[in-house]
Amino acid sequence: MVAAGRLRQNHFLSWRRWVTAVICLQTLSFLGAREVPPSSFTSAAAALNSIQVPGGTADNSLTGDIVYIELRSDTAQLADKDFSFLCQLIYTQSRIRLGPDKRTLVSSRLAKRLRQLQLSGYHEYCELLRSPAGEEELRFLIDRISTNHTYFFREMKHFDFLREKVLPQWQARSQVKKEMFRVWSAACSSGEEPYSLAIHLAEHLAPAGPNTWRIEASDISTRVLEIAERGVYDGEKLEGISQELLRRHFQKGVREWLGHYRIKDELRQRVGFHQLNLLEANYPFGRPFDVIFCRNVMIYFDRPTQESLIEYLAERLVPGGYLMVGHSESLSGIKHSLRLVQPAIYLKPVG
Repeated sequence: MVAAGRLRQNHFLSWRRWVTAVICLQTLSFLGAREVPPSSFTSAAAALNSIQVPGGTADNSLTGDIVYIELRSDTAQLADKDFSFLCQLIYTQSRIRLGPDKRTLVSSRLAKRLRQLQLSGYHEYCELLRSPAGEEELRFLIDRISTNHTYFFREMKHFDFLREKVLPQWQARSQVKKEMFRVWSAACSSGEEPYSLAIHLAEHLAPAGPNTWRIEASDISTRVLEIAERGVYDGEKLEGISQELLRRHFQKGVREWLGHYRIKDELRQRVGFHQLNLLEANYPFGRPFDVIFCRNVMIYFDRPTQESLIEYLAERLVPGGYLMVGHSESLSGIKHSLRLVQPAIYLKPVG
């Protein structure tokens, strides 16, 4: 009798956990689909973060409206042949070069994905990528590998140069040509760089009409672009921004969004986001740019890819325009038509 009672109890508990998980998933699905009131900054992805699924771990890291339950806790070893296949696939699709020292990075970034898909190991994941169903998964793979750390007003010397040199030169030209000041934030990640540029231009080109300046931003990762387009950031990410700039250019979150800030609409409307691969030269921009920020990107590419990228970017600069690269990067040893102005800053000559 005691054993039978325990069996019924265990059966009930298992059934209750299953029902609870189903209810939670239905709730999550509803939250992902419902209209979000802008006054509270609520986004589907952020709403999901506040809900825990009993018996598993909710993970919305892929798209923000799809939730997976981790069913396995085991980890697998990434074999040499599977690592080589992944490196070659990533290089073919994105030109990101991963050396042997990146094995730990690849395995750690994909371990959770194996559990989400209930796969036994990396070899089975590689077989998925080889299959007809692997095209969608390939986008996730590139998303995961290409994501980089970023923050507001990173490498401030570039912003100082923009204020002290570039903007006065453009203002002198614009009195004659009356052209819009255009900036491209290539590899913009989750939006900190283009919004830093927007704040900077709003401060130093004020007052500015709607046609005074415009920023285009792009990244290969659709996941980080979704974050960028929302323009909502945890307060910890804004610690380097003064209270005065926060007041002028951000909305402060309330209730469940206390501690978060959203870029004001007047700035967000001046930034356009695009999903694109920098090495596919059919860029969706009709006019060249006065400045291109392409920072901390070349470090992932081999020399031939770096040369192709710089050639593409130089073609998209106006004569007299500037290319900003990361301070850990250099065009030394790369064939290009630009002139070094100071470390990490290059000029496209006029004529």
